[in-house]
Amino acid sequence: MLSLRPYYHPIQSVIPAEEKEVTYTEFLPCEALRSFIYCYWELKSPPRNTPFCYRVVADGCIDLFFDCNAPQMSSVMGYCNTYIEFPITGTFHYVGVRFLPSAFPLLFGQDAFEISAQEIPLREVVPALATFIAQQLETPLSLATIAQHLDNYFLRHLSQRPLQMDNRFFSALLQILQSKGSLHISELDTGISTRQLRRLFDYYIGDSPKTFSNIVRFQHILSTKAYHNHSFLDTYYDQAHFIKSFKTFYGDTPSKVLG
Repeated sequence: MLSLRPYYHPIQSVIPAEEKEVTYTEFLPCEALRSFIYCYWELKSPPRNTPFCYRVVADGCIDLFFDCNAPQMSSVMGYCNTYIEFPITGTFHYVGVRFLPSAFPLLFGQDAFEISAQEIPLREVVPALATFIAQQLETPLSLATIAQHLDNYFLRHLSQRPLQMDNRFFSALLQILQSKGSLHISELDTGISTRQLRRLFDYYIGDSPKTFSNIVRFQHILSTKAYHNHSFLDTYYDQAHFIKSFKTFYGDTPSKVLG
């Protein structure tokens, strides 16, 4: 499988400057897993008196995460075509896995559309992985040790599961990523009908090729800060359309985010 990593770098929202105690960190899996897993991540805070609202922006990915203080409480967050906010109170320490687009269905045979825009207990989706996290990560461990345990699990799983991806889908996905979401769906060279392509994207991504392309385009602007030189107008009808789309995916205006 050709890695998507060189063509796509999903970015998440920045922790507000006033939330000095909250930290968010991303770290890489081992080299052999980087075609499937974009990163492991950690979100944590010491005891706090005020609730914290963590914003997840649309990135086209599927994540799993668990509470390090109660690893039996693990969840999957499906693909979302809008931003989502999670209110968190007290002390928290979460670790998660962000899968590159299409990787979670490919690895676990889970239809992405069935879990789209939902937070679902991991035991209902991949029970063996939920059990592994609950049993192997139940005692306080360093981040490096958690990463090593997760690496070992996914490597073992990968060695036992033959990967079967539809090459027509993968070709379309690659074209979207290489064009940074600017390619019109009618311009995709796939050799299959629009209906077939939609069915494949529903399964592997969780949404239509068009909506996914819009997220890829948004993520490109987010990573390059194209708002400053107005190059976003090359792929949007006008500034108003761009701002509306950005707010849908991020939950804030581009001027406030990219400032």
